[in-house]
Amino acid sequence: MDQAAQIREKIDIVSLISEYIPLKKMGRNFTANCPFHNENTPSFVVSPERQIWHCFGCGKGGDAYTFLMEYENMEFFEALQALAKKTGVALKNTGTSFATDKKQTIYSLNKLAAEYYNYVLIKHSVGKRALVYLDEERGLNEKLINTYKIGFSPGSGEALSRYLINKKKYKANELIDAGLSIQRGDRIIDFFRGRLMFPLIDHRGNIVGFSGRSIADEDSGPKYINTKDTLVYHKGSMFFGLNIAKEEIKKEEFSVVMEGEFDVITAFKEGIANAVALKGTAFTENQALLLSRFAPKVAMCLDKDSAGLMALKRSIPILEKRGLFITVVDYPEKDPDESIKKSPLEFKKAIKGQVEVYEYLLELLISENDIETASGKKRITDEMLPLISVINNEIIKEHYLKKLSEKINISFDSLLKQIDKKAEFVEEKIIVKKQKGSRREILEEYLLALILQNGNPKEMLIKSNDFLTNYKFEIPAIEKIFKELMSVINAKKFDIKIISKNLASELLAIFDKCFLMPLPKFESVQIYEEEIIRVMKEIKLIFLKEEISKLSRSAKDEKSDEKIEKIREEISLLTSSSPKI
Repeated sequence: MDQAAQIREKIDIVSLISEYIPLKKMGRNFTANCPFHNENTPSFVVSPERQIWHCFGCGKGGDAYTFLMEYENMEFFEALQALAKKTGVALKNTGTSFATDKKQTIYSLNKLAAEYYNYVLIKHSVGKRALVYLDEERGLNEKLINTYKIGFSPGSGEALSRYLINKKKYKANELIDAGLSIQRGDRIIDFFRGRLMFPLIDHRGNIVGFSGRSIADEDSGPKYINTKDTLVYHKGSMFFGLNIAKEEIKKEEFSVVMEGEFDVITAFKEGIANAVALKGTAFTENQALLLSRFAPKVAMCLDKDSAGLMALKRSIPILEKRGLFITVVDYPEKDPDESIKKSPLEFKKAIKGQVEVYEYLLELLISENDIETASGKKRITDEMLPLISVINNEIIKEHYLKKLSEKINISFDSLLKQIDKKAEFVEEKIIVKKQKGSRREILEEYLLALILQNGNPKEMLIKSNDFLTNYKFEIPAIEKIFKELMSVINAKKFDIKIISKNLASELLAIFDKCFLMPLPKFESVQIYEEEIIRVMKEIKLIFLKEEISKLSRSAKDEKSDEKIEKIREEISLLTSSSPKI
């Protein structure tokens, strides 16, 4: 048994997936709301018997490896290493992919860079100015600095690059790939120079990049610069502080989303440990997906300026799409950092009294516009209606439409008409839904599910095979699975679990799907068998009728007429009798 298979045998997929999402026992399997798409009814199924999972909503599925690869955005070798650690299997000569090697190199380089920057800030004279700034201007002590691994990048231009190349023996191109250095002619120079350095750490503890902040407003250049996109860092998929905040987010069941690093650190200093900072001007779909895995609610706590308000509005459709409940922390000052410093108690009260986002925006717009004038009402509805229209929950949507109607004295029907009218002018987004397939395809999957999940699959398979003689499956993969099953039907031990291990990889997805497909509860074995009969009968009838249509469309001759007549006789026999298996 190779090591990947050995690890697969040792891992308990139910325990593994339970670390990420709550599973509920349902018969012999476990179910949950799928973590890979938004849904209200659980369609994600895990089988402890076969150690597999499948979502009947989005169609994704697989084993422990594919779950980690999908959920944590890992490559196979990263998932292999993670599961080996969990199971205590010592990996030997597994090899790694080129991309995995490069990722590990970047993680190692970033770790060394973070330690270097932190040393310069805390221990070296070069970092003294920055250390004084953090102490006197920001009120951060050494413990907080070390908690967030804050550092300082020397302004000399080559210090880090020389250290990593000369002392740690890394190559120049590796530093460039990590985003730590850039090439200027023949020189390799540091990307970050003369800045406070905030390591950006993912929820698994890997340092994926850095955010560099100028020390004071008079410093030249932009206030913040971030690591360029690399193999491990993508700006739209990251939060500052999530590695520290994730457990508290789970405990409190909501995250507090701020704009800047200092906002988060100051909040943490005052005991608010479920705060994270956006690395951008508004949420991306990847960020919304990431936060939704830790808690169902997001409390937006952005700066109180036009940019912050715009970011809030832009974030709403993205958060709604993920099914997250959105609130706003209505604190008194212009930004969270200032507000916390001025009155930590008032800020904590604002968090406790967080307001639903639509309530907050409606009150804000009413305060800024004259609701007695037509132009004031127009400005309010122009802002609110597009936001209300994206609310997933129809009850909440109606609640705010009625509230808007009452507040500005406009009829509910008029607001509904205006939403419909606006929708006509909005560029329609075409959502390509997964085709459920023809009736025959659906029934073929259902039949395979009935056989695989039967208490006596061998007997059901033999009888089904006899009944479906001369039947050509609509789904080629299912036809191949039937042939594979029939090829081992006379084996001493006909075990579905063992058989599945020998199936071709391209057949496993549909095999697993049918094995996990939720079936009706049958009151007896007889009723179960009657259902198999009913499905086979319908499948064959559809197939025979399609055969008649094909023959009717082709050039007619005496032979085709004879074939059509024979098929009609078979149809007549099927519809007039109750076949047994």
